[in-house]
Amino acid sequence: MEYQQWYMEYKIHKNRPGLLGDIASLLGMLEVNILTINGVEGKTRGMLLQTNDNEKINLMGQMLKKVDNITVTALRTPKLVDILAVRHGRYIERDSDDHKTFRFTRDELGLLVDFLGEIFKREGHQVIGLRGMPRVGKTESIIAGSVCAMKHWTFVSSTLLRQTVRSQLSEEEMNPNNVFIIDGIVSTIRSNEKHYHLLENIMKMPSTKVIEHPDIFMRETNYGPQDFDYIIELRNTPEEEITYETFTVNYNDF
Repeated sequence: MEYQQWYMEYKIHKNRPGLLGDIASLLGMLEVNILTINGVEGKTRGMLLQTNDNEKINLMGQMLKKVDNITVTALRTPKLVDILAVRHGRYIERDSDDHKTFRFTRDELGLLVDFLGEIFKREGHQVIGLRGMPRVGKTESIIAGSVCAMKHWTFVSSTLLRQTVRSQLSEEEMNPNNVFIIDGIVSTIRSNEKHYHLLENIMKMPSTKVIEHPDIFMRETNYGPQDFDYIIELRNTPEEEITYETFTVNYNDF
């Protein structure tokens, strides 16, 4: 069998000396490799494991049920949130009702950039919405995520330099491997027919599109929540309310 990765997470009830060593020894005897290990939020520890015999994972899970000091809370093929939890030591906050919505605050920009970078590495069509108030770090995070994924980025519309509304892109800019950055307010409030035609072509491309202010974009176009693979919310503080009435009017003043 080929080597496969697994994510194991366990909660520690009594962190006695030698506990981690005992678990590592068990994995070693089963010839299960530990790729990464980290504490995840309090008395929880996460591990990325690798083995070419998945029966050993099932056997290990049964054996660890007999260890009184811990409770295994996850043993599965790793998801993106698992990999980032082990890497950063905490889970990304996720909407309990809409599982494709993820929340970050400005002091978590490193985690957000890592998250975006992993998403941007994926091939093919995907649409990501990014909510947030002005100057919270939305565009900067997208660019940094593109750098992490080693991909070029293309501004279709933006407020980074005054207001940018593109009506055509060069052949190099239209590369499907690029990350296309779209300002949902600029592309709808300030758009013209040529820009909207370009926008429709980009939305059909097998590429990554990141739309800032996705709520306005959905309100003013025929696209809906079902067209988005991820919705990301970025706030200055966890309590900050993301509202559009306070700044959409300013977009008309340019």
